[in-house]
Amino acid sequence: MYYRIIRNDMLKSKLITLTTTIFVAAAAMLVSLSSILVVNLTSAIDTLMTQAKTPHFLQMHSGELDNARLTAFAEQNDKVDEFQVLEFLNVEGSRIIIEGKSLADNVQDNGFSTQSGKFDYLLDFDGNMITVSDGELYVPIGYMKDGTAKAGDTAVIGGNTFTVSGFLRDSQMNSLLASSKRFLVSEHDYAEIQNFGSTEYLIEFRLKDLSMLGAFKEDYASAGLEANGPTITYPLFKMLNAMSDGLMIAVILLVSVLVVAIAFMCIRFTLLATIESDYREIGVMKAIGLRVSDIKKIYLTKYTGIAAFGCIVGFALSFVFRGLLLENIRLYMGGSENSSLALLFGVIGVVLVFLAIIGYVSRVLRRFRKISAAEAVRFGISQDKSVGARHFTLSANRLLNANIFLGVKDVLARNSLYATMLAVLVIAAFIMIVPQNLYNTISSKSFVIYMGIGNSDMRLDIQQTDNIAAKVVEVARVMKSDTSISRYVLLSTETFRVKREVGLGERLKIELGDHSIFPVEYFKGRRPAADNEIALSVMNADELGKKVGDIITLVIDGKTKDLTVCGIYSDITNGGKTAKAAFTERSDDMMWSVIYAELSDKAFVDGKIKEYADRFSFAKVTGINEYVTQTFGSTISSVGKAALIAIVTMLVISILVTMLFMQMLVAKDRYSIAVMKSLGFTISDLSTQYFSRSVFLLIIGIVLGTLLANTLGEILSGAIISSFGASSFNFVVNPLSAYLLCPLMLIGSVLIATKIGTSGTGQITISGNIKE
Repeated sequence: MYYRIIRNDMLKSKLITLTTTIFVAAAAMLVSLSSILVVNLTSAIDTLMTQAKTPHFLQMHSGELDNARLTAFAEQNDKVDEFQVLEFLNVEGSRIIIEGKSLADNVQDNGFSTQSGKFDYLLDFDGNMITVSDGELYVPIGYMKDGTAKAGDTAVIGGNTFTVSGFLRDSQMNSLLASSKRFLVSEHDYAEIQNFGSTEYLIEFRLKDLSMLGAFKEDYASAGLEANGPTITYPLFKMLNAMSDGLMIAVILLVSVLVVAIAFMCIRFTLLATIESDYREIGVMKAIGLRVSDIKKIYLTKYTGIAAFGCIVGFALSFVFRGLLLENIRLYMGGSENSSLALLFGVIGVVLVFLAIIGYVSRVLRRFRKISAAEAVRFGISQDKSVGARHFTLSANRLLNANIFLGVKDVLARNSLYATMLAVLVIAAFIMIVPQNLYNTISSKSFVIYMGIGNSDMRLDIQQTDNIAAKVVEVARVMKSDTSISRYVLLSTETFRVKREVGLGERLKIELGDHSIFPVEYFKGRRPAADNEIALSVMNADELGKKVGDIITLVIDGKTKDLTVCGIYSDITNGGKTAKAAFTERSDDMMWSVIYAELSDKAFVDGKIKEYADRFSFAKVTGINEYVTQTFGSTISSVGKAALIAIVTMLVISILVTMLFMQMLVAKDRYSIAVMKSLGFTISDLSTQYFSRSVFLLIIGIVLGTLLANTLGEILSGAIISSFGASSFNFVVNPLSAYLLCPLMLIGSVLIATKIGTSGTGQITISGNIKE
């Protein structure tokens, strides 16, 4: 009996059944997909770093190196398991030519290495350590993806010819956010090209227990060992590898949670619509003595079948889309060793969605207890008691058309009925705008201020060369006489030892110069202006336990200098551990210098970059836009895909939800529609009333959704970005897309759905729906 009743009901309401199944499938797919992606990403990163035996502690160093002293330190320190020093040959991009095209415009520090003997291996696509022969060149995988190189290409480095034999995965430098990239050559070839670049050393340690990392860092700093370069640790390597795809997954997670919420609302719509259309039958069943539990069982069985089928379809669809979304993870990090665990979490996610739907349906069906058998048989529809808009009367209306007024009044009078539809529209506007604002923010030129970089037109990096100070002066002299440059600033990064209560602490990389010309974004406080002030990056402030107003003591030329922490800023460059100050004292360890410049006429930026690159071969000259694209390009692309998916998904959902809601309203308003028809209202009048309800809800929904997107959405996005070292965060909004295109698309979708959903008003007859 149950089977026949449910089958007949599904055949009678094909559209509602199909729409409900679609929403359940969408919710199940997104939850399953999110679970699978999270497990695969974390597992793939762990697998890559295990196969490569990534260092727990890496100190990059330029200059003289005392290998004997480092070896003695490693042997005497009981925390060290393995130790090695690798050479990294920095070569100017203009000297690296692949298939006739140089890397002169590349912002990465490109260099050459040989395969490691102990750990920190460079891997092939199968996760195996690469064995390279003479004449072969293995290229970073990122250059394969962006089309810079392909297998079989000819590469020329310093007059030596190589064949690109393949591509490598580098657990340290895979990410575009890692400013260096390693090419792999044989030891013989490395010796041949060694004179065409400058050597940097990678001082690497593997510890017996990763939990000892903090104590080991203090040991290394206290020993006063080589530290003329960035210090990067194992957790930071994991973060860099996770960032691009992690942001995309975070957006999908946000969308999936909200889509699940919308799915529940849609199920409520379909249930209410079904109950309204079956209202008289429910009354008859109660009148002949059927228990409420028996009536609930009919509907619960139906929705159990829909939920089960929808969840199975959603789980199957997650396999269709996961390949596309896992493509980048598999390319850069390889496959996951926990694919079965990812599948298990996907199944668990789908089961939870199924159980939640059944529980929710059971709760909604409790309203059967409130249905009066006599009222249901007599009227055939539920009798709403309007409690709102008592003072909003047609006789007092002077502003609105009568049909528009009646539509708005109905929304206000039955606000609890329309609240769910309003919530869907608010969520839809929120989901459409937030990922798009996040994409606009990280792809904008101004995002560099969250990266610890000044917002300028042109950037010159001078490093890995002799006499940096003299070369900076040379560039400054030319810029001073260049009338096309409106302003510029010289900033040099040097290292200073921090004095602790007991002994000396680690070396602090401090960028010295005038920080008022191209300021970065400060999370707390302000830029350093006085000689006794210093600003710390978020990571450094956390590690040193400093906040604004605290004192930090440096050792400069054997003397101590107290500095007040005046600000804390965001930085995701150089491992996120930097500082800025304005004092004039200098150390003996100038690591690099950066020159920022702004042009009077932006049209000449590209030409000026080429001019300075040709004139100063020792400097890496880039435009800020190009710097952001090359450094953050993969992340920007991932978030852009997620933003587009979010917009399309929300438009489809808005159409389906609106159709369901309007069908429910028409079913519920059969008596009212019949009465209005008897009073002379035309089909056109009724359509105007329903359209005015949709438009009224749309206006409120879009306004609230936009406000939430620019407040709560900004907070949520900021929380994601802050995990990568950029704690201060404000949306860069594209007004055309956020405030015009998105609302217009949402309005158009909802109005089309309203037209379709209310098409049944013409079929409601006066005689068949008005009862005495």
